[in-house]
Amino acid sequence: MEQLTKALASLYVLYEANRNNNFVYENEAQFRSFYVLLHLDSKNQQMEESLSYWFRNVPSPVMKSKEMHFARQVLRFYRMGNYKRFLCTVSSEASYLQYCIIQPNVNEVRALAISYINNCCYKLHPYPLEQLSKLLMMKELDVESLCHACGLKITSDDGENKSLPTKQTTFSIPKESLQSYELVGLQQ
Repeated sequence: MEQLTKALASLYVLYEANRNNNFVYENEAQFRSFYVLLHLDSKNQQMEESLSYWFRNVPSPVMKSKEMHFARQVLRFYRMGNYKRFLCTVSSEASYLQYCIIQPNVNEVRALAISYINNCCYKLHPYPLEQLSKLLMMKELDVESLCHACGLKITSDDGENKSLPTKQTTFSIPKESLQSYELVGLQQ
């Protein structure tokens, strides 16, 4: 990712050095969308300011492209913590390269969603794993694995239906990188 960021920075310098009026190069919008996607999880304020400044320097025709529209949508959903819209948008609109860049963030968003559900649901009603797997767009076994990685316990009823008891105080975002889970419903 670091190498890609450096290569894209060099490419943008070339775009600006050779720019004639509002001319847009063939794949410029796609490459500029990659830059935004690489900076999804920029937590510090300095990066936020530089991304805002970076947007101001992007030519208007590029900003209006479908690639940049996608990147800005994904950025907005990620920063707002809107995990459902983030996952749905990524699964339906991401190109292969865009998904490869976003993929590390997908599981972070899923862990955040599990945190929301764990903290906000009513304690006496465990959250069914089958429903959670649909919401997070992943296989039920993968949801169970992710819950365990986040320090949560899963229960089973008599019919072997698994569920996530809520209000568990053991939740924590895993320190090491999360296992890569398939995004069910991803458009090929």
